[in-house]
Formats: sequence, structure tokens, C-alpha cells
Amino acid sequence: MTTITLQVPDSLGEHQNDTVRFIGAKLYESGKLSLGQAAEMAGLPKRTFAELLGDYGVSLLNYPVSEIAADAKRI
Repeated sequence: MTTITLQVPDSLGEHQNDTVRFIGAKLYESGKLSLGQAAEMAGLPKRTFAELLGDYGVSLLNYPVSEIAADAKRI
């Protein structure tokens, strides 16, 4: 895993970990990371990270509606 140094304002204080979790959630949402990769990035177990996704407006079921419809037709 590559390490990136991110400078965040001191005003975030205890919420600095929240920044990493937010970035991980958004990368998961965009399909750039799997759930496991995003959880690892955030330093959390997958289950815990999955439970936090809603806090960032990200759905655990990251599956486009068009693909759901196509799968339904195939079934």
C-alpha cells in the first residue's frame, strides 16, 4: 500500500480519522476500491466500515440500477 501524507486543518482535531474514512467511503462509492480495500485504508474491520458508510451518504449496495434490471431480466 502506498502512503500519502495529507495535511488537514488543526481545527479537525479528533476528527482527523473521519477524513480518511470519508475518503475511503467515497472511493468505495465510485468503484475505485472494494469494501475490503476501503476498510483497510480506514484502519477498520470490513463490518465496522460497512456500518459507517451511511454516515457518509454511501450505500453498502454499490450496484447500479441498470445492472440490477439487466440481472432481473436474465433471471
